[in-house]
Amino acid sequence: MTTKPKARKFRIKRNTPVAAPADTAGAAIAPADPPEAGRDPAQQVRPQSTPRAVPNTGSNEGANTAGPSGYGHADQPAAQPRQGEVASAAEVSGEQDMDAIRREGLTGRQLRMARRVAQKHGLAPTSDFDAVRLLRSKGIDPFQRSNMLELVVPQRSAGGEEAGKGRIQLPQTVPAGGVNLPSTDVSPMDRRMREISDIQRDITKRRRRKIGLLMVRLMFFVGLPTIMGGYYFYNIATPMYATDSQFLIIQNEGSGGMGPLGGLLPTQFANSADSIATQSYLQSKDAMLRLDKDVGFVSHFADPEIDPIQRLDPEASNEVAYKFYKKNVKIGYDPTEGMIRMEVIAADPNVSANYSEHLLEYAEERVNALSQQKREDGMRDALTAFETTVKQRREAQEALIKLQVENGVDPEAVIASIRGQITNYETILLEKELELAALLDNPRPNRAKVDGVQGDVRRISAQLDRLNERMNNATEGTNSLAQQAVSLQLAQADLAAADMSLQASQTQMEQARTEAQRQVRYLTVAVRPVASQAPSYPRKFENTILTFLIFAGIYLMLSLTSSILKEQVTK
Repeated sequence: MTTKPKARKFRIKRNTPVAAPADTAGAAIAPADPPEAGRDPAQQVRPQSTPRAVPNTGSNEGANTAGPSGYGHADQPAAQPRQGEVASAAEVSGEQDMDAIRREGLTGRQLRMARRVAQKHGLAPTSDFDAVRLLRSKGIDPFQRSNMLELVVPQRSAGGEEAGKGRIQLPQTVPAGGVNLPSTDVSPMDRRMREISDIQRDITKRRRRKIGLLMVRLMFFVGLPTIMGGYYFYNIATPMYATDSQFLIIQNEGSGGMGPLGGLLPTQFANSADSIATQSYLQSKDAMLRLDKDVGFVSHFADPEIDPIQRLDPEASNEVAYKFYKKNVKIGYDPTEGMIRMEVIAADPNVSANYSEHLLEYAEERVNALSQQKREDGMRDALTAFETTVKQRREAQEALIKLQVENGVDPEAVIASIRGQITNYETILLEKELELAALLDNPRPNRAKVDGVQGDVRRISAQLDRLNERMNNATEGTNSLAQQAVSLQLAQADLAAADMSLQASQTQMEQARTEAQRQVRYLTVAVRPVASQAPSYPRKFENTILTFLIFAGIYLMLSLTSSILKEQVTK
């Protein structure tokens, strides 16, 4: 806030009005022209800015003869000098300018605007009118709405014809006969700002054009395919019904028991190989052909009511039909739980449930057939082993009988008999020798008794020699009794081994027959297939979003590739 300075002004005023000529009276009351820009108000030539002499209270002569300029006419005497203080020409001119500004009828808003503009330019006005005066003396229009950074250049003509006039205030009439062409002289700042604005407009225009082209490309390559995909999913695509089912394979590993088939121990999950084999079979071409033969898989998907994208050609090959089969029959195996999940898709819910039932039957048959080969192989091996052992036992029996027939007697019995006889004769010989020794110890033995005992000893020794010779002949040679005994013992051992093998083969064959008659693997259905009441496919919103993401990704990849190639080429 600026406080107006309070200072006394001393000047001499006239007591009586001075009569002025008609040609100068109008100029006296006319508002002063605004000062020319760039000149001090005190230095401007103003016909009415002559200092006024203020007479004393007692000296009023010659007041009527003084003109407005302070000089008398040629036919009148000059005014006499008066005494008192006289204001300076600059102060009087400023007062006259402010009086002229007051007579312009400016509004309060314009005066406040002039004071703010003066403060911005570093001026110190004493009043709102003084602010207008100071601004005009600096060549600044306080009421012109323009950028304060612009350089204000006073409007002067080349010949200086309007040097004494102030700045023209709009609205003004334009003379009809004058030349009003724009000047070609432009200040460097104006030219620079105009060039900057042109560059900014050009950049803005190019950005708008690029954004427009980008939106057109996105609309063509991303938006249009997304709209077409959404229209297909919502209006054209045939609704498909899915039937879910779950089953698992369990295995019986119990054996033995009370009955002829053996007892059943608690079951456990089959190994993953059986489940994977069943899953592979259900997803094979063999299962597809069997399903088509039983319930008409190809004819169902070749129905004309299905939309062309999901429809199967009636004359399609097995490979094309197999692609449709893998797309509409989805089977997954969870190794942590041993569960097999199956989803069958068809255009009719009842048809989908029927397909699921048939596929479960195929899986059960395949599970039952997984161990059939193993059971058949086990039974065949057991039967072969039994037949072999029977043959070997028969051969051993025949060899034993042959040896017994060839020998005629039992070699072991003959050898045992000879050994017994030798033992007996040796005992008798020992007794006779003792008896003979006792007789000979008598000084006068009985000769007859001695001769008799000596004869017995001689005869017994001869018999022992014959028995020992017979024994030696029985144990020596290739056809001795010992050799015959050894062959007979080996034949008996072979027969005993054949009997044990035959008994083991009989046991194994009985077990194989039991395993062959017993079912090892079972297919248990945990979730039965039930016909769906609402279509599961297509997922309209999800598929539309997926279409958008796919085409957006393709466009992004192509854009990046194009940008990289352009950058490499420009290098």
